[in-house]
Amino acid sequence: MNNKFIQIYENLLNEYGNQNWWPIHENTDPFEEITIGAILTQNTSWKNVEKSIQNLIENNLLSFEKLDKVDIEVLKKLIKPSGFYNQKAKTIKETIKTLKNIPRNKIDRETLLSIKGIGRETADCILLYGLNKPFFVVDAYTKRIFSRAGLINQNMKYDEIQKKFIENLPKDIQIYKEYHALIVEHGKRICLKRNPNCKECSISYICIKIF
Repeated sequence: MNNKFIQIYENLLNEYGNQNWWPIHENTDPFEEITIGAILTQNTSWKNVEKSIQNLIENNLLSFEKLDKVDIEVLKKLIKPSGFYNQKAKTIKETIKTLKNIPRNKIDRETLLSIKGIGRETADCILLYGLNKPFFVVDAYTKRIFSRAGLINQNMKYDEIQKKFIENLPKDIQIYKEYHALIVEHGKRICLKRNPNCKECSISYICIKIF
């Protein structure tokens, strides 16, 4: 497929290499850790999420079973580094309550979006990284980079942007994972919100908005 979506993917992959997301710790259930991590990463950096995850590991609480039983005030303190801890603690509790008795092969986007505090980006992170389902994750970096490249309209809705990627990429879960991770890496390093470093950008030749 010779299109700009593929070109950008290939350029970013050549620039940064395989990202191999999602980072999973030893002796944890990958689905459960990814689900908790996806909630914690809302509106914060991964560094802050790592601190919260480490707190849960050190207290032997990084599992649905144990988090379901722990007092919510204790949970709030442990996840405080990730910010918005009052709401995130409630979302974690509600997510576990909803998912713990559902077979994993029956968990779908509709179920996740029915949980208060779970939006499209979080749901798709869980589906893609936790359940290996083909849902492309759209985040703020995606909107910024691809609107500057002229491939999407900044005012497009989440599902419209997601559809653009799905239409222009092979239906390959590994590509979806790598592409999302590469977009995040490029957004953090180069395509900054206010002062993008266009001189060092490997995809600046595609970009229609050079600063």
